Amino acid sequence: MPRTIVIAQGGGPTAVINQTMAGAVVEARRRDSNARILGALHGVRGVRDGRFVDLGALPHDELMRIANTPSAALGSTRDKPDAAYCEQVLAGLKKVDASAFIYIGGNDTAGTQAILSDASGSTIACVHAPKTIDNDLMENDHTPGFISAGEFVAAAFLSVDLDFRALPGIYVGIVMGRHAGFLTAAASAWRLDENGGPHLTYVPERAFDRARFVDDIRSVMARHGRCIVAMSEGVSGADGRSLVENLVPAEMLERDAHGNVRLSGTDLGQAIERILAEDLTGTRSRVDTLGYLPRGAIAMISETDQREAFEAGCFAVEVAERGSGSVALQYSGGATRPALVPLEYVAGKTRHMPDGFLEADENRVSTEGTEYLERLLPRRFMPGRPFV
Repeated sequence: MPRTIVIAQGGGPTAVINQTMAGAVVEARRRDSNARILGALHGVRGVRDGRFVDLGALPHDELMRIANTPSAALGSTRDKPDAAYCEQVLAGLKKVDASAFIYIGGNDTAGTQAILSDASGSTIACVHAPKTIDNDLMENDHTPGFISAGEFVAAAFLSVDLDFRALPGIYVGIVMGRHAGFLTAAASAWRLDENGGPHLTYVPERAFDRARFVDDIRSVMARHGRCIVAMSEGVSGADGRSLVENLVPAEMLERDAHGNVRLSGTDLGQAIERILAEDLTGTRSRVDTLGYLPRGAIAMISETDQREAFEAGCFAVEVAERGSGSVALQYSGGATRPALVPLEYVAGKTRHMPDGFLEADENRVSTEGTEYLERLLPRRFMPGRPFV
């Protein structure tokens, strides 16, 4: 059992990332009541700067209350450490005599752990625990955080579809997802019936074409009198550039500290509004950007998501006794279980939504995609069928 375990959280917060932290603390206590368990504030930045809280001293009731709370209780960071930064992080770990470092996050977090594991000469077990609402980690059937966010998106689009049955028109909802379309596809999980929205789904894995988009909407409007569209913020054109970059003037684009185009703002929504106004004149339309709302909605936390996230944290402590690696949620025999995979299988890689999850000739979720979503997102609501 490691004498000192350091735990940190990285990347975007989720509804259940604190469950993973709590699971690691509970398992560490179970294995060694004398273990020192430190939480680094704001990810690797806190490790580097020596900013820790004593998680081991937390009463169990207080720990579990935090576990049931959305967002990252330790604070997060989007720092992407290079080798020099990792040397500083490694020095911070050595200063507290850490023999295990559990970092909860996405593929960039796994990349950081891979660098740290190599730099430490395997003297510190660097374990990556999965987290991302984008559901885009290799080796994982699904990731902690996705189910809760997916249920929020499914409920939102079911609600919007009911609204637009009453007052028909065009609705476009923009959902988080820079490189993978899983969360946007989740909009179809709770469709009321075959005529229900979303009628169209646009994801980063399939090139966006403005003319096709307009024709798709016209076709749906002709059939249903309304059109509900689910669109990923990361949709891109045939040239591979994000739609935001293609539609918004360069001087108006917002970028983050790393130079990446900011997708979670209102630029894409405004660009889509212009397309609707110019190419579908006279039709009632609305564009909403869901933004951060799905990823940590306190009213839509899935019990399954909580349990799996907690188990991932427990497993991270268990495998730390073997050395470094990445925890992956894998599905087999009708059950989801954590497994240990090499860090390089996950680090810096993106799992894309399979081609078969969309209809081959339509921008619409297929039967294969629907079956995957129904397995993870069982219906919570059974509304009555409207007369219209």
